Amino acid sequence: MSRAGRAMVRRKRTKKLFKRAKGFFLGRSNLRRTASNAVDKSMLYATRDRKNRKRDFRRLWVTRIGAAGRMHGLSYSRFIHGLKLAGIELDRKMLSGLAIEDPQAFAEVVGVAKSALDS
Repeated sequence: MSRAGRAMVRRKRTKKLFKRAKGFFLGRSNLRRTASNAVDKSMLYATRDRKNRKRDFRRLWVTRIGAAGRMHGLSYSRFIHGLKLAGIELDRKMLSGLAIEDPQAFAEVVGVAKSALDS
């Protein structure tokens, strides 16, 4: 009975591993076991940081909205509360973009939020 050769499968798997480890330092890019560990760890970081990227951007948008709101005399929390009362459903990404790219439109939105808070 003939035995199963593994050469092709192993070579293919190894090539895929080294392609993922390209750019890693020293043995992490050219030793099979070390590269495998490094790639596994990098995949864990990638998974974790996809979640963290969303968190980081939301923090940035909140900071920008808060700073722009304070320029018009409203704290972030009061501004968001005013928007909810006024029935304006703009997300934080859009509000942050407005604050940077079109300050006049943002000032109008702040005015609407203020009037909703007063009434």
